[in-house]
Amino acid sequence: MKFLDQAKIYIRSGNGGAGSVSFRREKFIPNGGPDGGDGGKGGDVWVESADGLNTLIDFRYQQHFKAATGNHGQGRQMHGAKGEDVVLRVPVGTQVLDEDKETVLVDLDEPGMKVKLLSGGNGGWGNTRFKGPVNQAPRHANPGQEGQERWIWLRLKLIADIGLAGLPNAGKSTFLSAVSAARPKVADYPFTTLTPNLGMVDLSPSERFVIADIPGLIEGASEGAGLGTRFLGHVERSASLIHLIDGTQDDVVEAYRIIRGELEAYGEGLADKVEILALNKIDALTPEAREEKAAELEAVAGRRPYLVSGVSGEGVTELLRAAWAEVKKTRGEVSDEGEHVIPETPGGWQP
Repeated sequence: MKFLDQAKIYIRSGNGGAGSVSFRREKFIPNGGPDGGDGGKGGDVWVESADGLNTLIDFRYQQHFKAATGNHGQGRQMHGAKGEDVVLRVPVGTQVLDEDKETVLVDLDEPGMKVKLLSGGNGGWGNTRFKGPVNQAPRHANPGQEGQERWIWLRLKLIADIGLAGLPNAGKSTFLSAVSAARPKVADYPFTTLTPNLGMVDLSPSERFVIADIPGLIEGASEGAGLGTRFLGHVERSASLIHLIDGTQDDVVEAYRIIRGELEAYGEGLADKVEILALNKIDALTPEAREEKAAELEAVAGRRPYLVSGVSGEGVTELLRAAWAEVKKTRGEVSDEGEHVIPETPGGWQP
């Protein structure tokens, strides 16, 4: 299935049904009168976050969604039925934006959320509504109210606990395939990863978190170079970032500065997230080269990087443990001082 994280669609709620002009005429029953029913309400337009979806590809083949018109009223004071609603099922993490692509209308960041986007038009009144002492035989009814319409953008931001950042060929996809069951494309050329990939990391039955691999960044990505920073939105919701640096390249410090610069240029708080620094591909380095490059990164970053290899698995468990500690802080399971937080029991403690 192709990955699509943005889509522009047209939505329209249903018109209300027209009221009925009808008079009661039955044999052997005197004093007939108006008995036209009301029209039914037009269908609404809803958006719902659903589990099991991870792309907006369905909205590539259908861009127009219109709810049904309410049924018209009938004689014998029979009201029209409500028009059928339209429900847009989207992945968890989808944002609904106005046509300007800036104003966020709805943020569906939890599964099962259902929000009404447009309300259907009200049904028109039948002539029964207008009878009175003065006008005992009204011969008019109201038409149904018009529905609403608008263009909206759907933008998907994947829900992940940890995000992977780094230059192309930093080994992010190899690392993801080593720590999870995900099988992203791995090759020895830049920009192998063209779309984000998600993987579930299982440290133990009670220690699980989601990790997201996004396409690599290059210098000038914030200005549109390479694939740009379009996919950085998929790690905005993550607890922290794992910054992988290719240990086989000549200047690891410059690689670190490039990614930090692009994160700061993108904004949205990415540069302020906790960063777990890791020197990758150490299986291809001598012990002396490892220490030299680690010391260079420590000097510029102010902390010692983790030494890992996605191919051999060396150092991977320690890195994942550090990531899990940040995830627990975000979930409120431990405090910033590392102390475990015991959730409060509603109503106080009871034996």
